[in-house]
Amino acid sequence: MNTQAVASNTARTPVAPTSFTSPSPATLDDSGKLLLRVVVGVLVLLHGIFKLSAGVGFIGGMLAKAGLPSGLAYLVFVGEIVAPLLMMAGLFTRAAAGVVVINMLVAFGLVHMADLFSLTKQGGWALELQGLYLFGALTVVLLGAGRFSVGGTNGRWN
Repeated sequence: MNTQAVASNTARTPVAPTSFTSPSPATLDDSGKLLLRVVVGVLVLLHGIFKLSAGVGFIGGMLAKAGLPSGLAYLVFVGEIVAPLLMMAGLFTRAAAGVVVINMLVAFGLVHMADLFSLTKQGGWALELQGLYLFGALTVVLLGAGRFSVGGTNGRWN
């Protein structure tokens, strides 16, 4: 048997390269940062939108009860509207996420201290949602915005 003929019959034609290639680790990293920024930003923003319609009177009352000026309640709009919008856009991202962290720490101190070590009937932390906001924003502070942002990777606060 002619081995050369067999080899030529079984030789495979090269497969044309496809246009799809797996994303680079840097692209995956930046995509993850984008997803985290947008998800945490949207969730916090929804609380801010509610406070726009309902007002901040109840927050002012809690601040006054704690011995602080009730006018500070309007800072919640910075922490729950301006900062999440900046985070989602990727502009001054670390600073904006830092404002969300401070906002959540104040919320923990004013509203949620009694539940800090509480569990729900299902065994979850009673402050799961608030914890997600706090630690999600803290993660954005540590990671920055990534390149899929208005500020870009070289922005001072991104």
